[in-house]
Amino acid sequence: MPQARKLVIVESPTKARKIQGYLGDEYVVEASVGHIRDLPQPSDLPAEMKKGPYKKFAVDVDNGFDPYYEVYADKKAKVRELKAALKEADELFLATDEDREGEAIAWHLIEALKPKVPVHRMVFHEITREAIARALQNTRELDSDLVDAQETRRILDRLYGYEVSPVLWRKVRQGLSAGRVQSVATRLVVERERDRMAFVTADYWDVTGSFAPQDGDDAGQLFRARLTGLGGDRVASGRDFDDRGRLKVRTGVVHLDEAEAHAVVSGLDDASFAVRSLETKPYSRKPAAPFTTSTLQQEASRKLRMASRQTMRTAQALYENGYITYMRTDSPALSAEATDAARRQAAELYGPEYVPGAPRLYASKNKGAQEAHEAIRPAGDSFRTPAQVAREISGDQFKLYELIWKRTVASQMADAKGSTASVRLAATLGSGAGERAGNDAVFSASGTVITFRGFLAAYEESRDVEDAESAGGPAAGSGSGAAKENRLPRMAEGDALAGTELAAEGHSTSPPARYTEASLVKALEELGIGRPSTYAATISTVQDRGYVRTKGQALVPTWLAFAVVKLLEEHFGRLIDYDFTAAMEADLDEIAAGERERVAWLTRFYFGDGTEGAAAAGGAGSDGGAAGWGLRDLVADLGEIDPVAINSVEIGEGIRVRVGRYGPYLEDLRAEPDKEGKAPRASVPEDIAPDELTVAKARELLAAGAEDGRVLGVDPGSGNEIVAKNGRYGPYVTEVLDLPEIDPDLSAAAKKKAKAAQPKPRTGSLLKSMALESVTLEDALKILSLPRVVGKDPESGDEITAQNGRYGPYLKKGTDSRTIASEEQLFTITLDEALKIYAEPKRRGRAAAAPPLRELGDDPTSGKPIVVKDGRFGAYVTDGETNRTLPKDLTPESITPDRAIELLAEKRAQGPKKRKAPAKKAPAKKPAAKKAPAKKSTSTK
Repeated sequence: MPQARKLVIVESPTKARKIQGYLGDEYVVEASVGHIRDLPQPSDLPAEMKKGPYKKFAVDVDNGFDPYYEVYADKKAKVRELKAALKEADELFLATDEDREGEAIAWHLIEALKPKVPVHRMVFHEITREAIARALQNTRELDSDLVDAQETRRILDRLYGYEVSPVLWRKVRQGLSAGRVQSVATRLVVERERDRMAFVTADYWDVTGSFAPQDGDDAGQLFRARLTGLGGDRVASGRDFDDRGRLKVRTGVVHLDEAEAHAVVSGLDDASFAVRSLETKPYSRKPAAPFTTSTLQQEASRKLRMASRQTMRTAQALYENGYITYMRTDSPALSAEATDAARRQAAELYGPEYVPGAPRLYASKNKGAQEAHEAIRPAGDSFRTPAQVAREISGDQFKLYELIWKRTVASQMADAKGSTASVRLAATLGSGAGERAGNDAVFSASGTVITFRGFLAAYEESRDVEDAESAGGPAAGSGSGAAKENRLPRMAEGDALAGTELAAEGHSTSPPARYTEASLVKALEELGIGRPSTYAATISTVQDRGYVRTKGQALVPTWLAFAVVKLLEEHFGRLIDYDFTAAMEADLDEIAAGERERVAWLTRFYFGDGTEGAAAAGGAGSDGGAAGWGLRDLVADLGEIDPVAINSVEIGEGIRVRVGRYGPYLEDLRAEPDKEGKAPRASVPEDIAPDELTVAKARELLAAGAEDGRVLGVDPGSGNEIVAKNGRYGPYVTEVLDLPEIDPDLSAAAKKKAKAAQPKPRTGSLLKSMALESVTLEDALKILSLPRVVGKDPESGDEITAQNGRYGPYLKKGTDSRTIASEEQLFTITLDEALKIYAEPKRRGRAAAAPPLRELGDDPTSGKPIVVKDGRFGAYVTDGETNRTLPKDLTPESITPDRAIELLAEKRAQGPKKRKAPAKKAPAKKPAAKKAPAKKSTSTK
């Protein structure tokens, strides 16, 4: 080690490099590379502890919920490095992030390193030279309340997951998980889909036209208007219908059908229109507050089409490289320095008139806001414009920085101003309107004129469009939060207007829009569930678990999610109750503020309070969030759970969806059962969303997947009937064999043996280019001809066949298989072509080595060039020595050199993976008193 006397520990290598550049030689900055310890899986506990109080959760619930922590296996080398560095230092500065997780990482470092030198907690909101200097001058003690809050949250999630998830394994499917926030998020998505499934479309008509003043300066200037009144009644629009397709109000509203709408058009032939009323109001709009974690995720989703995890990953890189302030915050407030910087920049770029006389102040609406003390903004006491950073960052990082910069500067700019005009014009219907002749037809139009753009010169907030997505298309980002600038001509009450292009228009109401990532984040925050800093991980988890998939920008629940939510609602209703979950979050905030004691809270949550009261009756309260019951007793007293009922969703007319081991399938309970007494079944294709599975669609699938299948014809060679069916693994064709019946008097073993001795029908999956509805007998016979003999290898004499397998078409010669380019080649490839393929060197994996996808410069550690390559398991970065697969939120096009360097550094820090030796582990250490900063006890390893 150098002669440095002060050790600074941060989480990431990127952050370490940046801070090292601001400090002198007397400091050494090291990275822990995230958390170093956690609760182990109970199966990974030392053998002697697997029978003790920690055996179930790695937490001793009977003795103050004492956790047993272990250093991650891949962090042991890192801990040794940090201990070695600490031996050379006389001061330790813990510079992890300033939120709960950062505080917990700092505490775990103290527990693992056991420093004998003075320890300082160093916090900062941005990584700039000035901020780091201020942090060094203003260190503090570790905040034990924040550590308590994080530890309580971690233990709570362990108890919740380990008690509830096994119920899902037994009653739904192995490998599923339940979580305090993820289960509620899944419920939200499922409930929205239920609303869509129950939605009944209403049809309605209206009339539109183009109008223009006949006199005055704006004579002839056209504007569009819509029929809003007829004979004194208001004409119904989409918002007048409920989700069952019925009018919400029966009186004073007229529901036009197609015939009536066309009659109105006919009745307005040669009608004289005049202005009935004209109202003008001043228009003013304030800018949106600076970004919090939640609003950044929402806006990046709408404007940049970035997933929540991608947004947070990109923001993390911007923060660690000193471009923005800390990205996990619930507060929209700006510091005085940031406010001054934004006002100065707005005045310089847009003019002094674009800056209000006094600074704008923003405060959080969230009572529990505590993650950080300032909004997300450009770093520093003066902001760099996007143009100034364009040479340093690109791709997603540049786009996100530009978004943050615009929002911050706009937040300190003047209101947008203008005027809004609303006009009502009318005419009397003529004889062509039939029964409505003589009625007044009233049309309305409005327009906003922006006279001073104010903050809109820099930035305009997007919003979710609630009715734009009904078929999986984008539901966010296409709308604007401002009134559209639509100028109406100058008119006065009584002015005559000419009406043209009158036309009847039909409309249908739309079901509630599915959640997007942006709108789900917004809903979770409004409900007070979870913390914005965890939303990205929550959304990724529900997707990874198979509960939710994406269709365009929309989040679509799977049938598996329906089953999981149904079980939780019926047997763990309190745990996924929105108010109860929000109350738990508020309690955790109180623990972080030192207003609540963690052991008492966990005791009440897990064991209950000793009073009588069922889970369903327990009201929200303090010290655990519910009265009477505890999680332990709730799980122990579930009663009988019928897995068939839990895994069934009724479609209608006796048809239901069952969530099976191999995926969802349909059952028609009213149809004639098969010879085994089972109801007709058919698999549900993955691309059919739950709201699209109507009774009619279900019958279509059942017909295609019926036991007898769709008869295609007779094989002229064998005389056997050929049918097409829909099976568990997709559509296929097969031949029907006339087999003798097995003697029903035989034993079960004899029946099984007799059945095994019967000949098996030829079967083959449809090619990707084929569809069950259109496959022909000729197609089927081609499929059933496989495997096809291509010829013999003249050297070895081995037969070469063309076959279609699970991973696509291939050639086989003995035990040597080679992939071929397309399914069509199965029937056309010649022996010469096959021999050429076998003459090439065998490639490992599915593809030959390809040139790099991108080059990213040299790695500062190895000095070797970093490139992005396409590998067997996806794209990865490498310097020739260390490989790291790209995370899901990164693509070969979006990854930056800095991010690549960080990924490789993290991979090196993990060290080589080692197999666990079966050697006997040392006895567990007794819980020891912790150092003063945390004031708690734990078991550690």
